[in-house]
Amino acid sequence: MKPTIVLVHGAFADGSSWNGVITRLRQAGYPVIAPANPLRGLASDAEYIHSVLKSVHGPVVLVGHSYGGAVISEAAVGDAQVKALVYVAAFAPAEGESSLELSNKFPGSSLGPTLRNVPFPLPGGGTGTDQYIKADKFHDQFAADVPRPVTDLMAVTQRPVAASALREKATKAAWKTIPSWTLITTEDRNIPPASQRFMAQRAHAHTVEVKASHAVAVSQPGAVSRLIEQASRTTATTTTAADPSGTTLADTGSGRQTTHAVTLGSTAAASVAAGAAFVLLSRRWRPEANSGR
Repeated sequence: MKPTIVLVHGAFADGSSWNGVITRLRQAGYPVIAPANPLRGLASDAEYIHSVLKSVHGPVVLVGHSYGGAVISEAAVGDAQVKALVYVAAFAPAEGESSLELSNKFPGSSLGPTLRNVPFPLPGGGTGTDQYIKADKFHDQFAADVPRPVTDLMAVTQRPVAASALREKATKAAWKTIPSWTLITTEDRNIPPASQRFMAQRAHAHTVEVKASHAVAVSQPGAVSRLIEQASRTTATTTTAADPSGTTLADTGSGRQTTHAVTLGSTAAASVAAGAAFVLLSRRWRPEANSGR
């Protein structure tokens, strides 16, 4: 029985950013769910994703992109169905850390000056702040290896994140007890590669590096889907689950890191945003190398 792949998007994106990955995983026979991450607050977002997990029967590989990584780290704790965590250019905070703190831990992020702040009313009264990437900055900041006609659509349909969600500190860290895989994007301008490496090494994650922007699920869906499948195959016969009383993988080193440097250049693949087909990006707009996957 193949596990269900649950994909959790991060800030400034939506579920359509996974479309190229979803296509490949479904072709390989995996059931896939890509719920809408609320992007309102870390604890509440994690509770929502945890409720989605309860609706799934059988094993799960839980995948998070960007801020979605922080969400899956909380949502998976105590869930025996989750057999692997996959971090795609993502945050993997420890208890007491926020996404914003980890983004600023090492130099390299240029996100701050590109943001546009928009107030929104809070349910209980008061005002919160939504953050968007400015439309004219979106391509270079978020998805420099994706065609501009595509990023123009992505900028319009981006989902904002509450600034407070990025500042909210994690209270749980599922990567301490659940085997994890990490895809590091070396051309990332949102989360510095050094920060991604720090988190991957700390989690003893099986790690792959690709030359890609933060929007790697759009530009290189084959690389993302291959790592997810690797995690799925490796954990197919395991029964690893969160054990709040036991020794952690991080403590023992049993989740030993294996790093593969992968240079995939400026290839890209199909995705869909706002009903428009995401075209494939390469020097001549050819399908991604090693086509089909």
